[in-house]
Amino acid sequence: MEIESLVRKNILQLKPYTSARGDHMTGILLDANENSFGSVVEDEWNVGLNRYPDPFHRKLREELSSYLNVSKEYLFFGVGSDEIIDLVVRIFCEPKIDNAITLEPTYGMYKVVCDVNDVSTIPIQLDKSYQPDLEKIYSSITKNTKVIFICSPNNPTGNLIDSKLIFELAKNFNGIVLVDEAYIEFADKPSLINSIQDYPNLIVTRTFSKAWGLAGVRCGYCVASSPVVNLLYKIKMPYNLNKLTSQVILNALKNNLQKDKFVEAIKCERQFITDELNSNSKIKKVFPSDSNYVLFECENPIEVYHKLIEKGIVIRDRSNQVKNCLRVSIGTREQNLKFLNELRNVL
Repeated sequence: MEIESLVRKNILQLKPYTSARGDHMTGILLDANENSFGSVVEDEWNVGLNRYPDPFHRKLREELSSYLNVSKEYLFFGVGSDEIIDLVVRIFCEPKIDNAITLEPTYGMYKVVCDVNDVSTIPIQLDKSYQPDLEKIYSSITKNTKVIFICSPNNPTGNLIDSKLIFELAKNFNGIVLVDEAYIEFADKPSLINSIQDYPNLIVTRTFSKAWGLAGVRCGYCVASSPVVNLLYKIKMPYNLNKLTSQVILNALKNNLQKDKFVEAIKCERQFITDELNSNSKIKKVFPSDSNYVLFECENPIEVYHKLIEKGIVIRDRSNQVKNCLRVSIGTREQNLKFLNELRNVL
């Protein structure tokens, strides 16, 4: 598949902005109208806050490449996965003409990003097992369908999407298949990042927000074929990732064993919450989860949600997506016990 054949013509013809730091990162830097005297805040990491960051994220790509065992040419960094999702829509979808497919229920930002870019969405319901219904998807694809969004593990249902179905879509769809793996570290099956060479139209987005515990830093990345990565770098804002964020991510990658400990602890607590919810006769259904949250069904979910808030317990009402369902993120044992106790009282 020729990725360029899927790209909007104006993007192909676009002459990208050339930033100063794109050409030179060292030397007597008098080219970018920076403050050569320094910064007004203490530069604790000595990263040079008065200078613009590397627009190509070279050090980050090298370190993440080593950690993931993936070529750095396949890596792109964004301000969270959301920036990458937005860039993908802008690269491949012509406003007012093209459309994208979402597999419902799913993460709401796919539709929001499309709406912002004036790209229509075609919602297709997942089947009873919350897996893609390929027949429905194929019958809904039009000549202007450019992107299919797949969240795996899926938010809010928590289940992993069957990789065979994803690969079949990538093989047969003449467009981009974007797989959002924000929660993949909590699943027992591997990521799809090593399948990029086999499916050049596959984009796998990841984040440091969940397993790494860095939601406040706002950093995500994707693994994609070189043509896609080059397009992403072509249209992104020149300095989308600041130096403080970059340094935090570099430090995190050196401390990846702590991430692994977090993941094991969260999976243990996930099982604890699942067992406790299943033992509660007032809970109608507990959804199996490959993520760091659990979806469950109960009577009067909106009332339960608000009563829990009154007790200082904040979970998520997902009843507008999955009937009568609430979603609880996995907390510490102390937090989980308080949630379960208040839930029993409310029910």
